[in-house]
Amino acid sequence: MTAQLELRDVRTHFPISRGRIVKAVDGVDLTIEKGETFGLVGESGCGKSTLGRTVKGIYAPTSGEVRFDGKDTAKFTTAERRNFALKMQMIFQDPYASLNPRMTVREIIGEGLDIHHLGSRAERVEKIREIMALVGLNPEYQNRFPHEFSGGQRQRIAIARALVVDPEMVICDEPISALDVSIQGQIVNLLKSLQQRIGLTYLFVAHNLSMVKYISDRVGVMYLGRLVEVASRDELFSNPLHPYTQALLSSVPIPDPRLEAARVEKTPEGELPSPIGTIEGCAFRSRCPFAREACRTMLAELTPSGGAGHRTMCTLVGTPSS
Repeated sequence: MTAQLELRDVRTHFPISRGRIVKAVDGVDLTIEKGETFGLVGESGCGKSTLGRTVKGIYAPTSGEVRFDGKDTAKFTTAERRNFALKMQMIFQDPYASLNPRMTVREIIGEGLDIHHLGSRAERVEKIREIMALVGLNPEYQNRFPHEFSGGQRQRIAIARALVVDPEMVICDEPISALDVSIQGQIVNLLKSLQQRIGLTYLFVAHNLSMVKYISDRVGVMYLGRLVEVASRDELFSNPLHPYTQALLSSVPIPDPRLEAARVEKTPEGELPSPIGTIEGCAFRSRCPFAREACRTMLAELTPSGGAGHRTMCTLVGTPSS
């Protein structure tokens, strides 16, 4: 497969008062292949959304490289940056806040076509109708405003807006978390079907581990700005090696009441440490039941472990998970 996106030691830091900085993303190496769905999971505040916005170019990385189709995005010419804006699109978490309430659906979906001068006026009108039908919206509703639609319909509008310019990759930033459970499945199924029809690449950021397992080819687990485990979907869910990954997966409900009652919760104690300043050693050590003295001073790197393509950032890989 061909790499669509490569991240090389990407860091995104935000300065705050008195010279302190928030290390939202703090050294991420990642490759996403063309046509695959990479799921990104982790607690709120771990840096998932910041990483997605850094990839898109909304935030400039403090250091490191974001490479798209083999080219460093920081070195793009004006023409290349304009082309990148078309090829890389984003679907945001809140389908209402991300849509301009003063614009009609036709104006919202067609804005990208207008900005980039894609096609004639008649071609743009037809393109909008086609994309609305593709995402399951009645094209006759294009003159309505966002408040006239349900949450699921508004997210379909957001998806149509992203797809109308024919992107190659879409960053899905918590695209289902603001929706009812019954609607979440519909939106995920829509994203899967669109990927198959168009050949899209997805970076899928979510809290819902069941949906991540359903849609993803590979999954990365993020903790305090770093990827602590990366593996194929089946490998990660059947053989989680990092204690934090084990804790996350233990929170997923099991549909069998007997198994649910018998299992042991591994939810880590305490709160996510502050991303301000420097943390020596492993950031998860204060919440890890297996932490030892070496974890205070030694920061592990993502190293091969488990099955093919399985990488874990932990000095304790191989410690029994029970």
